[in-house]
Amino acid sequence: MSKLSRIEMLQSFAEQEPENPFNWYALALEFQESAPEKANLLYHKLLKEHKGYLPTYYHAAAFFAEEGSIDLAKSTYEEGIALALEKNEQNTLRELRNSYQNFLFENDLEE
Repeated sequence: MSKLSRIEMLQSFAEQEPENPFNWYALALEFQESAPEKANLLYHKLLKEHKGYLPTYYHAAAFFAEEGSIDLAKSTYEEGIALALEKNEQNTLRELRNSYQNFLFENDLEE
């Protein structure tokens, strides 16, 4: 399946089920390389409209950091860590904390 047909398929799913955050999340992941401005919009949509969708936080924070939005990346990591704690999602919590620590180190930041 080509990348374009995958994107078209995901867009169709998102239009058919706009309340399902996975569709928007998968679409954001697909757009990260080919259309970062679209990925940015989708990550913002997810963080606003689907705050409880935990998978968003890891990829959105890393994306924001890569784009140079350091403050946004930091707050996204912190919100994701808080949500993972609240939901008692230990594996996700560990991944977010490790990525956050690397992010802080790479950007010479403190917690």
